[in-house]
Amino acid sequence: MKIVFIDIDTLRADHLGCYGYPKPTSPTIDRMASEGVLFERCFAPGIPTTPAHTTIYTGMHPISHNIVTHGGTVDLDRRIPVLPELLQQAGLTTCAADNLYDVKPWLARGYEFYINSAHRHRMKLLVSCEEINHRAIPWIKAHANEPFFLFIHYWEPHTPYLPPPKYRVFWDGGDPYDPNNHTLEGIKQTPFWKMWGDTWFRKLGPVTDADYVVSLYDGEVRHADDGVAELLAALDEVGIAEETLVVVTADHGEVMVRNGIYFDHHGLYDETIRVPLILRWPGRLPAGKRVGHFVQHMDYAPTLLAWAGSHATENMEGKDFGPMAEGRDDTPLWDRVVCCESTWQSKWALRTHTHKLILARAPDAYGTPPRELYNLVDDPGETHNLADEDPERVQTMEQELEAWIAQELARSGRTVDPLVAQGITLGKRWEAMRSS
Repeated sequence: MKIVFIDIDTLRADHLGCYGYPKPTSPTIDRMASEGVLFERCFAPGIPTTPAHTTIYTGMHPISHNIVTHGGTVDLDRRIPVLPELLQQAGLTTCAADNLYDVKPWLARGYEFYINSAHRHRMKLLVSCEEINHRAIPWIKAHANEPFFLFIHYWEPHTPYLPPPKYRVFWDGGDPYDPNNHTLEGIKQTPFWKMWGDTWFRKLGPVTDADYVVSLYDGEVRHADDGVAELLAALDEVGIAEETLVVVTADHGEVMVRNGIYFDHHGLYDETIRVPLILRWPGRLPAGKRVGHFVQHMDYAPTLLAWAGSHATENMEGKDFGPMAEGRDDTPLWDRVVCCESTWQSKWALRTHTHKLILARAPDAYGTPPRELYNLVDDPGETHNLADEDPERVQTMEQELEAWIAQELARSGRTVDPLVAQGITLGKRWEAMRSS
């Protein structure tokens, strides 16, 4: 078996054409979806980068593997196996073309080959998909006759959105520097202005229109899409496309402008926790299939292991969605998802098919309410907080969420909520910057 797993950092599902986006940001990924299987409701149980990737690799919920923050001091227990190790034991040659090792060392465990092109950059997340492909494609050609697992990580479209000029084609508004447009004023009150004001925004010039910045994000998505196209062409050139499972997904999405958040991936709204999941495997997976049931990051490892002829380990909580993808079984795996974050905010979310409750464990710098309730049927954009209008539903969902947290903690042999134990890692820096 051959697997090419393409992880596009910060990719919102709803900015892809195959998920309904009207702009042509993703012709290659859209074509992949028409040739394979698309999951409409795939969610990240933990955000941002470190919790998400740890969940993908372990098949465990963040409350179980205990990595709930980005920039935290807790390490993954060495006794917990990770997907590349298990696939290697199943006989696959393993390779990663990424620099996630620079984030946390356990994100490189289990790789026989590790290709890090980002060392050429002072800012590691500026490594381009072309640079990744320049190293990964020769590896594909050299190992085309072996069963392998190749993990590709693209930083596009993570901030700073600075697509090459040929991708800056999605702006269809007026003057992005109009002094009468004030949609970007709020970013100056966030920590991101101290990070990006003299770097990213200096390169952009005196932009005033937030939608123009969103158009640059779209350019980055198209940039990554062309990177995917180059990889798929390499599989065709070598003659292994028909025997290779290609996965395209993301660790999390991105909030553009919401509740004081500008161009980042916190806040447990669907634009952040809903991710794309598209699989193409000619002859094994049906073409053009769309699955509406919930799946989660922690389902990836059990599914890939099963397809590789192995099996999930006892610690894995994810479920094998292979039969669903193949069209052999349409039984839902989950009736709800529970998500968390503890980086810029400390929050839990319980999401069903119809409603979402977001519950804060601590105040955040935005001053958002401790409870948010959204009717996802009537208000899919999560614009109207119903917590004060529907206290009974809030109480019911909060009790369900707290019971689940207590149950999972007991199962893990711990007693303290990890969001409380580990705190808000980067939010503390915000407060320090504001007071300086």
